[in-house]
Amino acid sequence: MTQSIQWFSELGMADLDQVGGKNASLGEMVSNLSRLGVQVPDGFATSANAYREFLGATGLAERIDAQLQQLDTEDTRALAEAGRMIRQMVIEQPFPAQLEADIRSAYEQLAAGSGEEASFAVRSSATAEDLPDASFAGQQETFLNVRGIDAVLTAIREVFASLYNDRAIAYRVHHSFEHASVALSAGVQKMVRSDLGASGVLFTVDTESGFDQAVFITSAYGLGEGVVQGAVNPDEFYVYKPGLREGRPAILKRTVGEKATKMVYTDDAAVGRTTEFIPVEAAEQVKLSLTDEQVTELARQALIIEEHYGRPMDVEWGLDGADGGLYILQARPETVQSRAGSTVEKYHLASRGTVRVEGRAIGAKIGAGRVRVLEDIDRMHDFQAGEVLVADMTDPDWEPIMKRASAIVTNRGGRTCHAAIIARELGIPAVVGTGTATRELADGDEVTVSAAEGDTGFVYEGELEFTVATSEVDSMPELPVKIMMNVGTPAQAFAFSRLPNAGVGLARLEFIVNRQIGIHPRALLELDRLDTDEPEVAAQVRAQVAAYASPRDYFVQRVAEGVATIAAAFAPEPVIVRMSDFKSNEYANLLGGTLFEPHEENPMIGYRGASRYLSEDFAECFAMECEALRYVREDMGLTNVKLMIPFVRTPAEGKGVIDLLATHGLVRGENDLQVIMMCEIPSNAATPELFLEHFDGFSIGSNDMTQLTLGLDRDSGLVADAFDERDPAVKFMLSRAIEACRVAGKYVGICGQGPSDHPDFAQWLMDQGIASMSLNPDTVVDTWLQLAQHGGGGEVGC
Repeated sequence: MTQSIQWFSELGMADLDQVGGKNASLGEMVSNLSRLGVQVPDGFATSANAYREFLGATGLAERIDAQLQQLDTEDTRALAEAGRMIRQMVIEQPFPAQLEADIRSAYEQLAAGSGEEASFAVRSSATAEDLPDASFAGQQETFLNVRGIDAVLTAIREVFASLYNDRAIAYRVHHSFEHASVALSAGVQKMVRSDLGASGVLFTVDTESGFDQAVFITSAYGLGEGVVQGAVNPDEFYVYKPGLREGRPAILKRTVGEKATKMVYTDDAAVGRTTEFIPVEAAEQVKLSLTDEQVTELARQALIIEEHYGRPMDVEWGLDGADGGLYILQARPETVQSRAGSTVEKYHLASRGTVRVEGRAIGAKIGAGRVRVLEDIDRMHDFQAGEVLVADMTDPDWEPIMKRASAIVTNRGGRTCHAAIIARELGIPAVVGTGTATRELADGDEVTVSAAEGDTGFVYEGELEFTVATSEVDSMPELPVKIMMNVGTPAQAFAFSRLPNAGVGLARLEFIVNRQIGIHPRALLELDRLDTDEPEVAAQVRAQVAAYASPRDYFVQRVAEGVATIAAAFAPEPVIVRMSDFKSNEYANLLGGTLFEPHEENPMIGYRGASRYLSEDFAECFAMECEALRYVREDMGLTNVKLMIPFVRTPAEGKGVIDLLATHGLVRGENDLQVIMMCEIPSNAATPELFLEHFDGFSIGSNDMTQLTLGLDRDSGLVADAFDERDPAVKFMLSRAIEACRVAGKYVGICGQGPSDHPDFAQWLMDQGIASMSLNPDTVVDTWLQLAQHGGGGEVGC
């Protein structure tokens, strides 16, 4: 249009120096990706020339420079005063006449095609923001539901003024950007009616682990600022990119967020109050804010954007509740995980204390110190370096002190709020969305903040000892044995997959059931009985499954999500999933479990494994497990999943389970399905050939094999000293099993604790010719390197 105003359709990334990263990216998508189905609302941008004319022609530039000379950004009071004065000068300054005329003309054209009730977002776009090596996310302002040209003109001046927010001034100094080198562009864009729908943020890489084969989506009802600010704990979704490209069901994980409030339009937007938070109805809070179809469509658009830019992206989106469309509102480079190298840091607590609060883990690190509870930004000057910052909602305004914190804890916020983004960029562990941190923690409390234990972050009582292990994993020595991993929880699968590995030798289905579901499967199938016998428990179950079509669907989908997450993390390497191996006392601990489990004197050698699957009482429960596994393999296409059957006492039991699997559509040999047997009972090693007739190999469970060979209960502290996998009798059993598999040309591995605990035992297994060892993740690198000293060769890339 003019040197001052340009439409998004005229812009691209080549215009970054004139309209900033945000507006250049919007133009890039409008110009290049609209034909591929990426929907971006129309709009225009003011240019850097317009901003510089506004400052230069009015004398503002000299006055601003005078305020910033000699400013010490570490002095939070001086920073706040200088920022306030500069912003006031900018807001009060009228536009040069021609610039105002240009803005009015562009607005009239945009409003003419937007309808009488249309409102607009006025967004900031700094010319140095959203670069590959720095994120300016949240450093400048966005104004929503702006109506009328006079309100738009005011909002543009406020956007210009926001270049001198306290946080923006400090950020530029911290990242060595000259103040005068940064100009601001204001984007005026038609609002998406997400106040009637939903919105959120997505990343085309996992924000915590850097896993790059999944799209991570957060979503909540209402306008997206609620998610971005951290005021709402959103729903979360992961979508598997390879499955998405193949047109298969690809959602790996769905998590229902609290979503207690939502940001909506107000009726008095004309007088300056344009948005407000209102409560979300309880019935809506427990539901997911997006359908599977909407999640898939969002991920599809995200893939197109990532492939166009050729790098991981951070995208804001909105679901229009009026027309049902999914729109992309912003797209910028992801700047934390994309900088990560091949070094893996593993934080490990030496011990765990009392949990004070818990929430969403950010940063996969651990920090400790004294608590400083800050109710508002005016108390920033009280904060001391090394303290744990505790706040209701850690806004990016707090960035000047965030970088001095040992850890950050908030009541509200999800993993894509500005606080989480900046905490990651600063390398500080955070636990967000705790709900009660400012009530449960007090100034001076000594705590340890752990974000290194999966999705859930914990704040422990006291300053606990922890270690940090650093490993270079871009190449590892070759071994004559494959090193696999035991992965107990899907929450850590993406992070563990960065370690060198040949897949997962043991994924315990009971761990997935325990963590993802927590309800006895029969309680889900017989909810009416639970209503009669244990109504309070029934109410808990109904609340937990509210977001799903039925209690059965809840079980099947949640198990499928857990298995699929692990399988996707390690694909194309094999993932051996052991069907559930709860013992009766463990099943009884699940919600509703006491109603359905027998009392056994010794559950360790009782109603478990193959015999449970074949019993009439457990038939429908096992059918649900099979349905979930079949969905992962057949529908999602994750055929790297293999099945493993535990505690098979006799060859007849083994054949019975293989036949039962087939009736549920899991036919051994079809679609590359392999079924492995746990070799963990002396009878398995005494007559291995008879069992191998029905299975594709053995995975040795050294824990049960040791206790049953030596005749001791491994749960009993009275005989714990006698438990040793290296006992000659145990080794005799294991050597027979290994040799039988080698003769039969079938797989043999070990997934028990032994090789993780004893390097000499791992060496003995390698010498026996075992095909694989599945280790605890924290022992993988050390055991691998120790074995290489004895039997290694060259290097293998990982």
